[in-house]
Amino acid sequence: MKAKDIMVTDVICVDMDERLPQVRHIMETNGFHHLPVTDKGKLVGIISDRDLLRLISPFIDSASEQPRDIDTLNRAAHQVMTRQPITVKAETPVDDIVAWLKRVDISCLPVTDNEDNIVGIISWRDLVNHATFKD
Repeated sequence: MKAKDIMVTDVICVDMDERLPQVRHIMETNGFHHLPVTDKGKLVGIISDRDLLRLISPFIDSASEQPRDIDTLNRAAHQVMTRQPITVKAETPVDDIVAWLKRVDISCLPVTDNEDNIVGIISWRDLVNHATFKD
């Protein structure tokens, strides 16, 4: 089995200049945990829900909200993304994908073509959904 057999191909991405309120909205609306970031169609980074939890003030939309809390939302995707994410190709064997996820303690891998265009994404959930277990 290869990446192309299990990857999600309908990948929603954001531009590197997209602001965090829109990034957060896309992730919450779609139930995403990872959002690829592109520049002119090329993958340049990835934002995880953990990145947002770490950066956005927990006081947003609460009675305790302060102006400095709102300032956390003024950042652009490129300011908070993980740059140069580890990627795989569509022909990468699933065993290699599992090894990468375990080795570097990440929970998704973007799938790119030879020009760094994103063609899919694979998360640990995709691996579990396609797992076959031996008796």
